[in-house]
Order: sequence, then C-alpha cells, then structure tokens
Amino acid sequence: MGVAIINKVLNNNVVIANHPSYGETVIIGKGIGFNRKKDDEISLVNADKMFVLTGKKEQEDYKKLLPEIDEKHQGAIIEAINHISKRVSGSVNEYIHVGMTDHLLFALNRIENGLSIKNPFLVETSTLYPFEYEIAKEVIEILEIKTGISLPEGEAGFITLHIHSALTNKELVKVNQHSQLVTHLINLIEEQMQIDIDKESIDYVRLVRHLRYTIDRVLRGEKVEEPEILTTLLKDEYPLCYNLAWKLIKIMQQHLKEQVCDAEAIYLTMHLQRLQKKIT
Repeated sequence: MGVAIINKVLNNNVVIANHPSYGETVIIGKGIGFNRKKDDEISLVNADKMFVLTGKKEQEDYKKLLPEIDEKHQGAIIEAINHISKRVSGSVNEYIHVGMTDHLLFALNRIENGLSIKNPFLVETSTLYPFEYEIAKEVIEILEIKTGISLPEGEAGFITLHIHSALTNKELVKVNQHSQLVTHLINLIEEQMQIDIDKESIDYVRLVRHLRYTIDRVLRGEKVEEPEILTTLLKDEYPLCYNLAWKLIKIMQQHLKEQVCDAEAIYLTMHLQRLQKKIT
C-alpha cells in the first residue's frame, strides 16, 4: 500500500496527503488523523478509502466542508458513499464525495432542527432512475442506523439525482433540470387531457422513460426516423394527442435550447393516445 506525507489533518478520520503516485490525495480511515500533523508520514494500510479531487475548486470545497462535520455524521456519510461505490458497476465521479457529503450533512442538520423540505419531483425521479433510487433508499437506511436520524422519503429523490450525476458524469444542475422538465411535461399532459395519470401504472412508467430518452437523444444530437404512413395516420386519427405532442416538443426545445426532430412527436403521440384510450 505504501506511505504518503500529510499536508493537512481535517479531523481524526480524514487527512489530505501527498501520495507518491497520485499527488494530493484525500485519505479516509478510522482514527487516521488522530494525533497527526503536517509532514508526518502515514501508512496507507489503515486507509479505508483514498481518492483524488483533480479540480482545485473541488479540493478547496472539500477542505472547507470536512471540519464542520461531527464524527458521527461523518462516519455515516463516508459509509453511505462507500456503499454507493460498491453497488454500482464501473467508476463513480469522485466529486460525489463533495456533493453528496454537502447534501447529506445539510439534510441531517435540517431534520435535527425539525425542518423538512417537500420534494415535488419524487415520483418522476424514482421512475426516471429506478436503480439509483433503490440505492438512495439504502443510503437512507444506513444513515438512520448510524445516526438515529430518519430522513423522509423525499430525500431519496434528491440523493438519487446525486447518484445519477456521479454515475453519468453529468452536472447535477443539468440532471435536476431534466427531472424538473419531465415533471413539467407530465403536469401539462394531465392538465391538457384533464386526467390524473396513475403513477403506479406501466403506461406512466413508459411515458416518463420515453420523455427521458427523448431528452437524452436530443442532447446527443441523435435523430429518429419518421415513418410517413404512421405520421399521416396518427395526425388524422388522433389530432388532439398529435397537437399536444407538438406542444410538448416545443417546450422541450425551449428548455433544452436544441432542435427536436419531427419524428419524436409521432412516438409521443402514441404514448398519449394510449393514455387517452384508458379514459374513453
């Protein structure tokens, strides 16, 4: 495992050190910083986790964040992030150590102070990212076991977005915006069609995932083929669904600031028609 030279002790469990191969490194381990000081040599045998924050801003954010956390909360958060890393295949963006730590610390402190934030995007978020949502619920269980603090279900939605951001290397703000966009589109569909969509139904799941994949295709610049015969048929047979599909397309274009190809309206019309069929 080798050794590293301590640059800064953040607390008893976290130090910033110079690693011979990776440069400045964050090293986490039970009691690893206890009674240590700058320039001390530290054995990596006792390290539970070691990671590199390549961006200077990320390094500074993490250094400022850690001294504010009491050891009970910190240990729980470290275990939660390690659990996320073990549950996924492939690598997780190391910025999760900053973003997730900051979010969970804030969430735990809010609950301790009797404050709770409602998550209006929970249903769409859990449907968009079911795998990440499952892990997020496990994170909440870990935090409750370790701290005795029970985070509300809405927090699982926020944690889900952090996990998805770390897995896909997408900026959290973009992931959040896309989740909110899907919620906005669903609300418009319900309003225009004068229905309450069953959020447990397979049609709802298909619609939400279709909207997500449409957003992903648009951002990647991918185009789908437009079947001309189907276009004419749907336009003539289901004009209300077809027109609503185009309203949704225009909203996506405004939010994403990208062109959405015409064929997307056809496939969206089919999803809307399926919903309409259930209520007629």
